[in-house]
Amino acid sequence: MIVHILRFRFKDETTEAEQAEVLATLRRAASIDPVSFSTVGQDLGDPAEGYTHAYCVGIADLAALERYLHDPVHLAGDAVILPRLAALAGVRLSDDPDPDLGDKIMRMHLAKVAAYPDWARLLDAIPEGRFPTRA
Repeated sequence: MIVHILRFRFKDETTEAEQAEVLATLRRAASIDPVSFSTVGQDLGDPAEGYTHAYCVGIADLAALERYLHDPVHLAGDAVILPRLAALAGVRLSDDPDPDLGDKIMRMHLAKVAAYPDWARLLDAIPEGRFPTRA
């Protein structure tokens, strides 16, 4: 199982209605077929870290992750979500013992960046974004 966690904070100017739209969009992305389990809601970590919300999905394996990354619902959601974020950081973990798993996932991420340059620009535009868009 690959677990992907996103911690984020909205831009100050994001309205409550826009925040609700982002959370609903995240829930739609979390409900697509490759996702085994999910949760979307408040971040319960240290407030000093600056994150207010979190998104967590469990994905069975690399093949499911590939489907998840390119699912039309997931891709469409990024245009709604990413422009409204002031901070975004991710954590991945897995029970898979493959020592190269992290590198394999990063290669998949960078391949998606290359395939969708508009997505890369959205990631780069997040003031406190922590996702690489270059090797």
